[in-house]
Amino acid sequence: MNQRRHRGVDQSMKPIRDEHIAEPGLGVVDVAAADDATALAFQQLLAERWATATAETTTRDAGQPGVRLRCYLDLRQPISPAAPDEALPPLSAAASQ
Repeated sequence: MNQRRHRGVDQSMKPIRDEHIAEPGLGVVDVAAADDATALAFQQLLAERWATATAETTTRDAGQPGVRLRCYLDLRQPISPAAPDEALPPLSAAASQ
């Protein structure tokens, strides 16, 4: 976990917990954008394709440009019926070790 303060690391975001990335196919996406509309539109594109736990609002850090948001993806579960093969294939037991 990154708890040291580094320039360029967004200290307002909560740490990524083990359960967020506990299995292959789970991901965390941190979005930085110029404005709310751009960040939320990008998140919507992800949500239209995969199972996504979305953010309701963006955050803005004093002294930093733009806005931020974080969403959580499950790439194993495609949402788009037109693209069922966009899900990640299941890993074999040998590949996950």
